[in-house]
Amino acid sequence: MLETIPSDWIWGLIGGLVIGSGGALYLLANGRIMGASGILGGLIDGSGRKNSGERIAFLAGVFLLPILINPFYKPFSTHASESLVVLISAGLLVGIGTRIANGCTSGHGVCGISRFSPRGIAATAFYILAGGATVLLFRHILGVI
Repeated sequence: MLETIPSDWIWGLIGGLVIGSGGALYLLANGRIMGASGILGGLIDGSGRKNSGERIAFLAGVFLLPILINPFYKPFSTHASESLVVLISAGLLVGIGTRIANGCTSGHGVCGISRFSPRGIAATAFYILAGGATVLLFRHILGVI
């Protein structure tokens, strides 16, 4: 008898397809790589002033789409920490890391790897290694998360 796939895997697959399709469309329509940290960073530091409308529209979609699809799925556990301090700290550290790395997982991982970019492949490998080391340290050694 075949077992059914848990719905969280299906939503992950759908999310991956939407992100990949969005990255391809963004590249085809604008000739630029879809990197969320670069899009947001350009608004914050002023370097993206000439195409700020496009950047704001992209970020509005990133924030509004989960609200629009919320009625269509049931909640599931993400196993994220319930500590607000840990979540805010993690978010800030990810933001700082993306600026240091000149890109995020959407730019390097989704768009970089799909274009066979050595820089994107290397950055993604380091993201994965750093994420694994972080989980090992903070969850399994320190027990913080």
